This record gives sequence, C-alpha cells and structure tokens, in this order.
Amino acid sequence: MASTLLGPAEIRDLAELLGIQPTKKLGQNFVIDANTVRRIVKAAGVAAGDTVVEIGPGLGSLTLGLLEAGASVVAVEIDKRLAAQLPLTVGELQPDAQLSVVTEDAMRVTELPGSPTILVANLPYNISVPVLLHFLETFRGIQSGLVMVQAEVGQRLAAPPGSKVYGSPSVKAAWFAVWKTSGQVSRQVFWPVPNVDSILVSFQLRAAEPGTEAERLATFAIVDAAFQQRRKMLRQALADLLGGSGAASALMVEAGVDPTTRGEQLTVESFLAIARAAIAGGVL
Repeated sequence: MASTLLGPAEIRDLAELLGIQPTKKLGQNFVIDANTVRRIVKAAGVAAGDTVVEIGPGLGSLTLGLLEAGASVVAVEIDKRLAAQLPLTVGELQPDAQLSVVTEDAMRVTELPGSPTILVANLPYNISVPVLLHFLETFRGIQSGLVMVQAEVGQRLAAPPGSKVYGSPSVKAAWFAVWKTSGQVSRQVFWPVPNVDSILVSFQLRAAEPGTEAERLATFAIVDAAFQQRRKMLRQALADLLGGSGAASALMVEAGVDPTTRGEQLTVESFLAIARAAIAGGVL
C-alpha cells in the first residue's frame, strides 16, 4: 500500500528532476510523510466516489493520498512544470486513478471539471484566505473541506467573535461555512522544514447563506472597514463608508447594534444587519 504514495526520497528526486528549489517566497513546503497524508484525507472525510478539488498539488503527495481513498481529483496548479509532471507521477503509482489537472492561477480560475464537492489543500500562508474565499464564492457545489495552513491563519479562520484573533477572515469565512480546527501538524513532515507551525482547519458549508449576493458584498465592505480600524468604536470605523459618524450610528441603532461596540465583538449576522440597514437607506 505504501508504494502508492510518495516518500522523502521520491519527493526530492521529483524536485531535482523538475529543477525545483523550494522557496519560502512561494511558500513551498512539500509534505513528505505518508502517515500525515492519510491523516489529512481521513480528517477531510474523503471517501470512494467523491470528487475533490485540490489547490496547489505541488509534487503530488496529497493528490496521491486522495486518489488512494478512491476519490476523483481535480488539481489546480499554476506551475506548468508541476502541472505537467503530476499526471505522470500518478500514472506511475496509481495508473487507474481519476485525475484532472487545471493549469491556472487558483485566484483566477472560474471553471472546474467534475463539479467537486470537497476542497482539500496545503496552502501557503500568504494566499490561503483569499484563495479559500474565492473558491467558496465561485464554486457553490463545494460542501465541505479541509485545509492545512499556517497555525495563525487557521486559528483566525475558526475564531469566534470576541477572540483576540477574530477578524475580517473569520467573519467572511463564517458567511459560507462553519469552521473548526482539526489538529496540529509537525514541522518535520515538510521539506524543507518551515519556520512556522501548521494546523488543519475543516469546514462544513452552511445550509443556506445568511443573505443575498448583494447583501454579501455590502456586508464584506462593512467588515473590511470595521477591521481596518479595529481599535475604534464601530461608529467611527464605519464613518467614511456610511456617510459620517452620526449616520453610521443611526444605521447601527436601526440594525440593533450598539454604535460604541467594536468589530471584533460582532457576528456575521450583526454585520449583515448593518448592511441591510445601509442598503435600505440607500447608503450602500
């Protein structure tokens, strides 16, 4: 069974073959431990017959784990060398596996084959939140998923209101899904070994989004304004966006939100209430 996945030696050989020198700038840290790969696949709830989208498959460690579980995989890879090599690696180790490769920037892709319902990825810290939000906004068939991200980013995604790390990513992620941390990952399972800790974060799509698409865009604009000046009371933080401190206060009162509170205290539903008041008042 172990021969269907990549080990440390195979990962290094593939990187050398492709002339790839993993760089911190690109956040390239390849998983070299088969047990960790299988742990991620299990934690993601991937089963035979599922169609999974994987963002940034790299050399294919996680891809092979997903395929081993019997899933079909749609891999989105921006690096043409990696995208070209992936089917060859899979063909050698798992010749009957169902793999599609989309050679595009994950931040710009708008179409995927196979209608994937699960998202699984090992994401570089610098793009993890924007990429996740892009996929949840664009591919509404995705129902659940699990990502491996820098611990700080993962804790922010899963943070509840009132937490020190609760911020704009927390609120935006909560619009689409319920998030929770699903365990830490040792630095030693990566090559090269990163200088940050990693964490698994899983999500389950909400039965329905809290509002319409227009309301989402207005809510996200309010969220951005609130957290750009997170130490200020909301009536001040939202003043520029909502026509002044007085107008912002009036809209918040109408929405049932205390104007002297701060953004880090509000749920996504409270931000939505402010957005609805602003839309009704013709401000947004």
